[in-house]
Amino acid sequence: MTDTQQPVRVRQNGGDHDVNSEASSQQADNTGPSSTNDLRDRGVSNPINLVPEQHSSNANLANGINGGINTRNNDSAKTDRFDPNFTQNVINATGSKASPRMRKVMASLIQHIHDFARENEITVDEWMKGVEMINEAGRMSTAVRNEGQLLCDVIGLESLVDEITYKLTSESTSLPTSTAILGPFWRADAPRREMDTSTVHNIPDGDHTYMYGVVKDYLTGEPVEGAELDVWHTAPNGLYEQQDENQIDFNLRGRFTTGKDGKYSFYCLRPTSYPIPDDGPAGKLLALLDRHPMRPAHIHFIVSAPNYKPIVTQIFDRRDKHITDDAVFAVKESLIVDFLPRKGDEKANFELEYNFNLATFEEAKKNSLVGTTEESASSAIGAIGSG
Repeated sequence: MTDTQQPVRVRQNGGDHDVNSEASSQQADNTGPSSTNDLRDRGVSNPINLVPEQHSSNANLANGINGGINTRNNDSAKTDRFDPNFTQNVINATGSKASPRMRKVMASLIQHIHDFARENEITVDEWMKGVEMINEAGRMSTAVRNEGQLLCDVIGLESLVDEITYKLTSESTSLPTSTAILGPFWRADAPRREMDTSTVHNIPDGDHTYMYGVVKDYLTGEPVEGAELDVWHTAPNGLYEQQDENQIDFNLRGRFTTGKDGKYSFYCLRPTSYPIPDDGPAGKLLALLDRHPMRPAHIHFIVSAPNYKPIVTQIFDRRDKHITDDAVFAVKESLIVDFLPRKGDEKANFELEYNFNLATFEEAKKNSLVGTTEESASSAIGAIGSG
């Protein structure tokens, strides 16, 4: 086996196999999934069966034959319809200088995307429409709008990658604060603000809120000194400041740094639900899927501290009608909060207490996948800044 043909394990048609093995001579006899029930009232969460319906109940999905479909009771096997060696040839074209991670990820991506095209018999016209949607997302993306990221959001990809990246496998009853997607409207270098000051400027209306809490070590419960909370959210009109020419630069944004007691406090607005921008490819995709563009009311945070793994997250207002129907699938139960009436403070009508729990790099390394060192965390934050 040459260096360009190192065995790589990928999941195909329900089983693992070596993508660099002699696929054409090793057909597995795995029975395909049976048809799902009809989706009723758009509320049923059964997975969509991508196998063509006429084969879904009796299909043998042939592992190692580039996703070809072989039916037990069909004399003309689908494996004969397409070149059985094509996908393996594309995978084997990877050169010897590719990193092991690049080799593994791209082999899996090529295998899955080729299987997808064959299983659904994607035509050239359909493929070109997909390419143009990606191209349009690139053309629309600017320093203040990331349409490519938004396109990933509406199909749930960023929320899934977020879960994969930051999920701790520990069964401890005390866990770090859950993460949520960054979203496309974060801005680097938000102004540093003093505790008890406001991020709100020139917005007299709206539900002014006093938010406070403590940043803690999730294992010890001790306060974390020097933790930075980078916060941002929309105005009552549902627009972030870079979308709204009537808002001042960096309105409703700020960075706050904790002292020895780990406490933070500032004034903001009780957030408002809003539609994600639907004038680009993401909106067009939602329309094609007959889905709404609404996000439940939320406030964004990036919480970081020396020697601790950063957390990118959001907190959600329980009262919002879209709390169970987020267009980008980011809501988690532990991130749902209740805004309470505040008395005796002329600056705020509501208050919210929320504590953030951080894991050290050492503890994160024991339980999670990436971002477990200062170097990898810095790299991840740098990637955020370049998005």
